Amino acid sequence: MSYTAPIPDMLFVMKALAGLDELPKLRGCKEVTPDVVEQILEENARFSSTVLAPLNAIGDREGSKLEQGAVTTPLGFKEAYRQFAEAGWPALEGPPQFGGQGLPKLVGAPALEMWKSANLAFSLCPMLTVGAIEALVLRGSDALKQAYLPKMVAGAWTGTMNLTEPQAGSDLALVKARAVPEGDHYRIHGQKIFITYGEHDWTENIVHLVLARTPDAPPGVKGISLFVVPKFLVDRDGSLGARNDVQCIKLEEKLGIHASPTCVMAYGEREGAIGHLVGEENRGLEYMFIMMNAARFAVGMEGLALSERAYQKAAAYAKERVQSRELGGSGSQPVTIIHHPDVRRMLMSMRAGTEAMRALAYVVAGALDRAHRHRNERERLKAQAFADLMIPVVKGWLTETSIEVSSLGIQVHGGMGYIEETGAAQFYRDARITTIYEGTTSIQANDLVGRKIAREAGATAKAVVKDMKATLRAVKRIEGEDFAALGRRLGAGVKAVEQCVDWIVASYAADPRAVHAGSVPFLELMGIVSGGWQMARAALAAHDMLAKGEGDAEFLRAKIVTARFFADHYLAQAPGLCETVIAGAPGVMALAAEQF
Repeated sequence: MSYTAPIPDMLFVMKALAGLDELPKLRGCKEVTPDVVEQILEENARFSSTVLAPLNAIGDREGSKLEQGAVTTPLGFKEAYRQFAEAGWPALEGPPQFGGQGLPKLVGAPALEMWKSANLAFSLCPMLTVGAIEALVLRGSDALKQAYLPKMVAGAWTGTMNLTEPQAGSDLALVKARAVPEGDHYRIHGQKIFITYGEHDWTENIVHLVLARTPDAPPGVKGISLFVVPKFLVDRDGSLGARNDVQCIKLEEKLGIHASPTCVMAYGEREGAIGHLVGEENRGLEYMFIMMNAARFAVGMEGLALSERAYQKAAAYAKERVQSRELGGSGSQPVTIIHHPDVRRMLMSMRAGTEAMRALAYVVAGALDRAHRHRNERERLKAQAFADLMIPVVKGWLTETSIEVSSLGIQVHGGMGYIEETGAAQFYRDARITTIYEGTTSIQANDLVGRKIAREAGATAKAVVKDMKATLRAVKRIEGEDFAALGRRLGAGVKAVEQCVDWIVASYAADPRAVHAGSVPFLELMGIVSGGWQMARAALAAHDMLAKGEGDAEFLRAKIVTARFFADHYLAQAPGLCETVIAGAPGVMALAAEQF
């Protein structure tokens, strides 16, 4: 199945909504001009479509295999990674002091989208490596940085994150892995599950970041430390030494992402795996959240990427499949199904949802750049607060929406969508995991209402509502039915978010269970309205460009129409979701546990 990167929409969103033209003003971004960015995206699109995309179906069919502790990835994957590393793609956002290119998140986000659209299973390994690099940059000692980061940034070594244990699941307070001090290192004992690319055949070394407890650690999450545990020990001169006491003992058989090895890892089956402490003891969960936040944003990008790929596949099929006469048409011959109203509705739902996801994700990427690189501290803090609020929305709403979009892709194909060789089903199966790993939708929603809204009395959320209202006022100044409808629906959506934020702030202390009972509907509401907000901004930008005679007129008119569709079919849900959030708790908690 072919893949074409949607570069026109990517660049439009980057320029019109996410601040691409402002990047050269940020620290370390002087050379990151729009022309340079466009060249990077074009080259990445070529690599993604010609090298990664052809392997996607192969990887799904073959899967990874485990034999005597060694994992073999599907045909072509190892060679593709060699090309990926030689081209410098692992270093795209890497720190320059360790050989990286230091490019901003707003450039990395569309590159990441392309890799994940082309071949999600392939993309997971470099994605996790980026998170491990970030954790070591921020919290690792100089010795650890020098030993590991140059190789990891170059893609010569890859990284993993090891949190989950069989008895713990998402409750990391129950982690039992042990770390016993021994001289300048620790001996790690324990088992971790769901470790993506914990073992593979791409690189000579794999660097595991592992949560474990030291002997005197306090109970619960306050007693967790973080350790670097390499597959092969690293000698003082940087060369590889003996094999460490860590191995993959099982590969999980999964619904999707078959090419990605999901490993059960055993540490210390013999003498104990040698590990080195990252930062201070008992602060491991704090450090691991650096990786988790990076991964949560990246997993949200997976929802976007799979939606784009599912949409392309469905649209192509709808233009080819001939079935039934056109309703209201004068001809007697059957037509391609793209002429049928409900197929159009499904395709527009896929298109509008995908464009809204892209707009929101790229805007958050731009905010992360300002948070780290803006020269004004006040602007950095403002941008970080916005990004912190939106990351659970990006992770939760984009992935949940991708399930709907990829499911519609199967429906467009009709009976053929149920047949694996068609390829539509793979996107649905792959999308289904994205709402679960790196924290389920419920975990994202709990974070949103608890840490991000209630804890700060809704300050950042209210600031976002204020910005939404400014966009709404601009929309209402534009004549025409498309903008009138967009204004009505966005206005109702903003009102719904504002009411829910006020209710969460007022209710949380007295009845937190009621708030959390509606946390997932609130996350959905926040995603829909935030997506609608960005689609409205996109429509305004398109309107201005049309008035000035700039850009591709057909593309810009389609952007306005798609925003109108999003308003009528997505934003229209906002008032009902608000009712569910505020009034839906009694039915959630009414039955006793024994009644289920």
